[in-house]
Amino acid sequence: MAEQHYRVVIAYKGRDYFGWQYLGDAGEKPTVQFEILKALRKISKYETCQVAGASRTDAGVHALGQVAKLTTPLQIAPDKLQTGMNSLLPRDIRMVACARCAPGFNPNREAISKTYRYYFTIDVLCAPLLGDLVAHVPLATSKGGVGACGIQSMEAACDVFVGEHNFSSFSVRDVSGRSPIRTVASLELFKTPEAGFGEGVYCFEIKGNGFLKYMVRYIVGSLFEVGRQNIGAAAIQAALAQPQPEKLSAKAKAKGLHLIKIDYERLALQR
Repeated sequence: MAEQHYRVVIAYKGRDYFGWQYLGDAGEKPTVQFEILKALRKISKYETCQVAGASRTDAGVHALGQVAKLTTPLQIAPDKLQTGMNSLLPRDIRMVACARCAPGFNPNREAISKTYRYYFTIDVLCAPLLGDLVAHVPLATSKGGVGACGIQSMEAACDVFVGEHNFSSFSVRDVSGRSPIRTVASLELFKTPEAGFGEGVYCFEIKGNGFLKYMVRYIVGSLFEVGRQNIGAAAIQAALAQPQPEKLSAKAKAKGLHLIKIDYERLALQR
């Protein structure tokens, strides 16, 4: 039977997973890719299947718009595949879109940009309902609270990251030898528009042509240090201009990071 190929969009809450990437059938460290593959195998009557994702999100990171390609020998309509998969997937993983795609579609290589948001609150107390999705980042320092001043400082420093730079100082070394040069198209800070998050929650939104391991979290971590008045924008500029062995900050916690959207120049879809 000829293989069937589907382009799907996946949303998930990453709290209970060791990231996206498949780590083996044992399931001792559950991942999102493993759960999707397990469900697809069951629907396909345990024939050989494949799941390829566009972004390898870290442990604890969430997604609204992860894109993946599913390959199965099963001939099934996209809407029925979506319904069947959602009936088998854990409640914190959902397939939100499904369409046929060309056999050669590669969700990672063909992506032209990825958009992440990092949600955080600077309130003294973080609402319990937000605990899994929003990072609690008090900006108080030994110099006293900085509040709105810290937000303004971080907002101004966002512009330093925009453009093509060597992000070695804001990532971990890539053993595969990939170039550390990346282009950040935009980086903005604003109060969250999501009604369910309530007042006092902010987010960084960053869009780029690709991101190195932990890159977004190190960028956000350094901006938090700007907000605490521990470093200035000049320190970030220096780290971008000349890679440094020491990080400017710890990486921001995983739980505030959400993969929002992956863009493609043209969608290799089939009716």
